[in-house]
Amino acid sequence: MACQCGNEEQNREEFLAPLRELLEDYESKEKYLIPILQDAQEEYGYLPKDVLREISGFLNLSFSQVYGVATFYSQFHLEPRGENIIRVCMGTACHVRGGEKILEKIKDELGIEDGGTTDDLHFTLESVACIGACGLAPVIMVNDDTHGRLTPEQVPEIIEEYK
Repeated sequence: MACQCGNEEQNREEFLAPLRELLEDYESKEKYLIPILQDAQEEYGYLPKDVLREISGFLNLSFSQVYGVATFYSQFHLEPRGENIIRVCMGTACHVRGGEKILEKIKDELGIEDGGTTDDLHFTLESVACIGACGLAPVIMVNDDTHGRLTPEQVPEIIEEYK
C-alpha cells in the first residue's frame, strides 16, 4: 500500500485555507482570540482541533490557552453541530406544563440524547434552563423560531418542517 502522506498534508492545507484567509484580517495579538474563534466557528460550524492549533500558532499562545477559552464559553463548540438547533425549555413553567415529555418525544423522534446531534448533521438537541417565553409553556426553539403551547403529538410535524 502506497503512502498517502502527501495527500494528507494537501488535505490539511486545503482544510485550513479558509482559516488562514480569515486570519489575514487580524493582527497576531491575544486580544483577538475570541473574535477569531467566532469567525472560525462561523466558517467551519464548530472548532476542530487543527483549527485551534492553527489559531494558537498565529497568536503565539499555547494550545491549552486557546482550548481553555473555547471550552469556557458555551457559544463555542468542539464537535460538529446540526444544521438545525432544537432548544427545549426546561424552566419552571415549561417543566410544570410538560417540558420533559416534549424533550422525550424529540429524543425519540430524532434518535439522539440531549446534547446530541443526528448522524446526518441535520439536528442538534439541547435542553436549556429558560427560553424566556413562559406564557407559551411548554416551548421549544428551532433555530430562531419559537414553538409554544406544545403537546408531544405536535413534535413530529414541527421536526418535519425543518427536514
